[in-house]
Amino acid sequence: MKGHMKQRSKGSWTIWIDVGRDPETGKRKQQTLTIRGSKKDAEREMRAILARIEGGAYVKPTKLTVGEYLEQWLQSYVATHATPKTQARYEGIVKAHLVPAFGSLPLTALQPRRIQDYYSQAFKSGRKDGNGGLSAQTVRYHHMVLYEALKHAVKHGLLTRNVAEAVDPPTLERREIAILDSDRVRILLQAAEGTPYYACIFTAVYTGLRRSELLGLRWCDIDLDLAMLSVTQTLHQLKNGTYIFGKPKTRGSRRQIALSPALAILLREHKAKQELDRMLLGKPLSPMELVFSHLDSRPLRPNTVSRAFERLARSLGFKGIRFHDLRHAHATLMLKQGIHPKIVSERLGHSSVAITLDIYSHVLPGLQELAARKFDEGLQDASIEIPEIGVPQ
Repeated sequence: MKGHMKQRSKGSWTIWIDVGRDPETGKRKQQTLTIRGSKKDAEREMRAILARIEGGAYVKPTKLTVGEYLEQWLQSYVATHATPKTQARYEGIVKAHLVPAFGSLPLTALQPRRIQDYYSQAFKSGRKDGNGGLSAQTVRYHHMVLYEALKHAVKHGLLTRNVAEAVDPPTLERREIAILDSDRVRILLQAAEGTPYYACIFTAVYTGLRRSELLGLRWCDIDLDLAMLSVTQTLHQLKNGTYIFGKPKTRGSRRQIALSPALAILLREHKAKQELDRMLLGKPLSPMELVFSHLDSRPLRPNTVSRAFERLARSLGFKGIRFHDLRHAHATLMLKQGIHPKIVSERLGHSSVAITLDIYSHVLPGLQELAARKFDEGLQDASIEIPEIGVPQ
């Protein structure tokens, strides 16, 4: 591998690198690069390029900017490998945050320091409405999007390394889970009775389903005779108002959940009411229709459901309670009742029981004491005779 250089003007040098012959034409192939600085700087850069070429790690500088590359990545990769909801979120982050931050930079000029400075600025004052900074979780999500995009660029030979690997996003502080005890859950259910969302709230408490799973539930997914519910699809709504039906993300999320007698009875009553409403509209209830919907079978708006529940909770003096906390309530109440964490994990659709324990063990301080007592009781009930340990003669 050969290279030579020539001074173009004061402080500017052109480097020619011989990269062999074209296999089709037999002509010599050269790559050129302009270096600014002293002669020693140009010589040092030429040696470094030759070494990278020999090692197979050289990427020819490109005029492609970060913004141009991210747009290509969204259209060529994300559009064919992600769900519509994920596509919309990635596109929003790229266009509203990443492109304004360093979209005009050449892709090969993006450095860890520039990314780290962006994370710091976004954390302090990154909100588009000017009211402070973004949360640590949001900035970490930006980091994940940029990391995945740059990893794709490395894979396709546009970069030699993923500079996002050298950057540390803000530390994520665990959000304290709002614990709803059995008394508060009963108060919430009593207050919700008679509202349009009572059946939905009741089902959330008794199953621990995610909001998207609840709103995507169809009657064909419920077997009331066997008291069993299957999670097979989800419902999301994009910012433009479009409803998106999709499949649960993981294998663990696609699951079956046994219904309690109370829930089975409520769903029978809810279905009977829906059938009557549909008959009055002249449209029989189809097994493919949503369990929780408007009278004319239109899907419920996810945010409307959440806001209605939060208003209900606030009216009862339960501040900071979200719809998602009904899922937490289901898990914590079952764990407090001594249900095995593996069963709770399966009902929640976690990929492993370790996730369940990591989320909930620290919010249930009584579990340790309960385990200690049960262990003690177990030994006493077993009537185990403990032999005396004598001193060897």
